[in-house]
Amino acid sequence: MLLADILFDSDFNTKVQEVAGAFRKKTGIPFKVHQAGIVVPNVEAAVADLEAKGFGPFMMAAASLPRWTERGANGRFRGKLGMAYHDGIELELLEPGEGSDFYRCTVDSQCRPVIQHIGFLTHKVDEWAEKMSKMGCPTWVRGKIAVGPLRIEFAYMDSVREAGTILEFIGYWFAGIPVNPIPGLIGAAAWLQKKAGKRCIDFG
Repeated sequence: MLLADILFDSDFNTKVQEVAGAFRKKTGIPFKVHQAGIVVPNVEAAVADLEAKGFGPFMMAAASLPRWTERGANGRFRGKLGMAYHDGIELELLEPGEGSDFYRCTVDSQCRPVIQHIGFLTHKVDEWAEKMSKMGCPTWVRGKIAVGPLRIEFAYMDSVREAGTILEFIGYWFAGIPVNPIPGLIGAAAWLQKKAGKRCIDFG
C-alpha cells in the first residue's frame, strides 16, 4: 500500500485501523494499530518532503542492531529511521539498510513511500509471535534495540499471504520496567534536532 493513498484522508487513523482488519478479527488480535511502518529509499529526503507538506516534525536516528534474527539465522542490521505521529498513528520511515533485504524488497520502483507493515504494542512479544506462528504466520525477523536504559523488542511476522501485510509486535521497557512510547517525546526530540541543526542521531 502506498502511503499517499491514505495519508491525506480526513480520517487517516481509521484507514490504518482497517488494514488487515478481517484477519485480525479472525485471529483474535485485540490491539489497535500503533504504527505504520513505511519503507522509503532515503529517510532524510522523505522527511524533508513530508515536513514540507505539513507532517511531522520527524525525529531521525541511525543505528546498528546486533540482535537481528531473520528466519532463524542470526545476523546484524544497520539502518536509519524517521519517526513522527499523525492522527494518533506512529509513522516510522525506514531505509533499506545494510545486512538484510527485509526492507529493501519493498522499495517502490518510483521511490514512493510504501506501507510495509503495521505494528501493535504489547509487552508479550514472544507470546504473540508464537500464537501467530501456530496460525501459519511464522516469525520473519526477531530483534532488539537497546539505547541506554531503553530496550525495544520487536517481532515481524511472515503474514503477507494470510493478512495482506506484515504484522509487527513491539514492546518497550525502560530500566526493565514495561512502558509505552510517549508521542510528545518524539516530537520534542525532533524539535531539538531541528534546533541544533543535526537532523539524524547516529547511535553507532
